[in-house]
Amino acid sequence: MLLLFLSGTSLATAELQLPDYDEVLIASSLVAESQTPASDSSVTLAIFMEPQGEWHGYWKEPGDAGLAPQLTWSLPDGVSAGETAYPVPQTLLIDGLMNHVYEHPYALLVPLRIPAGLAVGTSLAIGLEMRYLACRYDACVPESAELNISLRVGDGAHDAAVQTQFSQWRQALPRSLGSKASFTVDDGVFRLMVPFPESMHIDQPHLYSATKNVLVNSAEQRFQRNGDVLMIETQAGQQHIESFAGTLSLGNGLGLDVEASSGVVQINNENTLTVTLLALGGAVLGGILLNLMPCVFPILSLKALSIARSSSHATHARREAVAYTLGVVLVCLMLGGLLLVLRAGGTQVGWAFQLQDPRVILVLLLLTSTIAFNLSGLFELSSLNAGSGLADREGTAGAFWTGALAAFVATPCTGPFMAAALGAALILPTGAALLIFAGLGLGIALPFLLLGFVPALQRCLPKPGAWMQTLRNVLAVPMFLTALALFWVLSQQVTATALVAVIGCSMLLALGLWVTGLRQRAFKKTAWLPAVFAAVLALFLGLPLLEQKRVLIEQKADQLAFDEIQLERLRKDNKPVFLYFTADWCVTCKVNEQVAIDRDETRKAFAQAAVVVMRGDWTNGDANITAFLGQHGRSGVPLYLWYTPGESEPEVLPQVLTPRTLIKQIAN
Repeated sequence: MLLLFLSGTSLATAELQLPDYDEVLIASSLVAESQTPASDSSVTLAIFMEPQGEWHGYWKEPGDAGLAPQLTWSLPDGVSAGETAYPVPQTLLIDGLMNHVYEHPYALLVPLRIPAGLAVGTSLAIGLEMRYLACRYDACVPESAELNISLRVGDGAHDAAVQTQFSQWRQALPRSLGSKASFTVDDGVFRLMVPFPESMHIDQPHLYSATKNVLVNSAEQRFQRNGDVLMIETQAGQQHIESFAGTLSLGNGLGLDVEASSGVVQINNENTLTVTLLALGGAVLGGILLNLMPCVFPILSLKALSIARSSSHATHARREAVAYTLGVVLVCLMLGGLLLVLRAGGTQVGWAFQLQDPRVILVLLLLTSTIAFNLSGLFELSSLNAGSGLADREGTAGAFWTGALAAFVATPCTGPFMAAALGAALILPTGAALLIFAGLGLGIALPFLLLGFVPALQRCLPKPGAWMQTLRNVLAVPMFLTALALFWVLSQQVTATALVAVIGCSMLLALGLWVTGLRQRAFKKTAWLPAVFAAVLALFLGLPLLEQKRVLIEQKADQLAFDEIQLERLRKDNKPVFLYFTADWCVTCKVNEQVAIDRDETRKAFAQAAVVVMRGDWTNGDANITAFLGQHGRSGVPLYLWYTPGESEPEVLPQVLTPRTLIKQIAN
């Protein structure tokens, strides 16, 4: 068998033994994520491989036969290539030989480091000489390719279509496990114990060793789940190791990079219960504190009107408090459940994922505008009306939907205690995770739940009167500001054309609400029809245009864009690094940036201490950032990390920064 022959024969010898094939069996090309990378930054290159017909290529550790690609780079002075990232491979068993292959088009991703000090317009000629093996069931043919690409130093702009393609290629890469696994070797049996949530589905898993002869590749692999531990047993190879590195395929192209040390990992139900209870407490407390966040107040002000209105009727107050709580908890459960489903399907998303979709932003923008116009008196909507005399059904419905809206808009803000709780929820069983999401909702609703059921607190509220109408009009101001903030978020996510369309949709809705208000004051039947027609038409016209996403995200001149490879390089060079993750729709993030990060005092202190600032923008979603957040037990932003030279782990800074927080870190 030719494959067996190649396993012990050099590539040069193999070339002499095989028939001559004129056609290219695995076509290859070199693609840059940006044609104009910025100086002092990184750009990713893709080596795109297209096997023809029944031919296949090989993973970095090819298995029992085959050869991994051999890459020789020709780079300009100062430019360096990082470690090649391989997608999750497939298994191919032929005559008892287990090979790790790619039978479909795939891309190897290689980061290039562009040095500082290069002038804009500098030409960068990148060359790659590649030797690889193309095989099928009956033959193997060595192939070679000389690939070249010319880049030019610029602003780092990305083409939308190219960016989409790179996102798909990155989805095929294995994710970092984020937790330390362990292994043992006893009597020729290799046992790997991987911390892995019991709720996550796996389909035909397979473990690939990144080191040759650590495992017997063709041996049976047995998988057993014990709570939140996945145990893998197979036959050990001849290579003795102190640490293990490999890739665990989960099926459907999904995989995890696993690093393990010798020893035993024990996770039992008691530990799971303890983690669940601690996370639940953190979620409830985080939800309570979330009421104080600047992104939540405009929505919660609506409920203040309802509580004040019903304070003289204890039964009404209790019903509205319960309805409000149900609205909050159900939305938190819905968002949490959807998040778990998406992550189980392999999508790298985190908490507040809904605000990464411009279409959701548009719906929220129109909804908050509607509420603002209602509070200002343009038209009347009974479930939000601050007047008296509403039927019980209407008041309860208004409380429920106010709670639902509060939760939907409030949850993107991650407050103290909340981040760790939600991060734990993503690795716990499904039932425990949903309990934590429900606890978050209970925490958000708890102040109003207490107002509804504690008469002493109700008596502290002022008596209903004419002041309520004035307050209602005043509360229209923060609602309009909320709509303005959502419009600004959209401006960071979509093209200028789409943004103009959103303005038109908002004006159309305002026109419909105005006509409805006129018809209401004339006591005409079906007065709400113009508003409904305008809202439907605005969504119909606006939603399709929001697919025109703005890809380029502005990066601040004195900060580096988030790059794990560059981060590791800075740490090896013993550079102090401040890494933070933000999003344009996260009001807490923006407040922290204005208060503590984007200040002349902070910049000067960082410059004097040679602190490198790295920023990860999660506005439009980013699978790499989502995975990195998960590695640090977080599911959303903000996250602030301080890397001290010589320290193995970063310090996690508070989620609410003060002007002195970062400067004190330098002194420490």
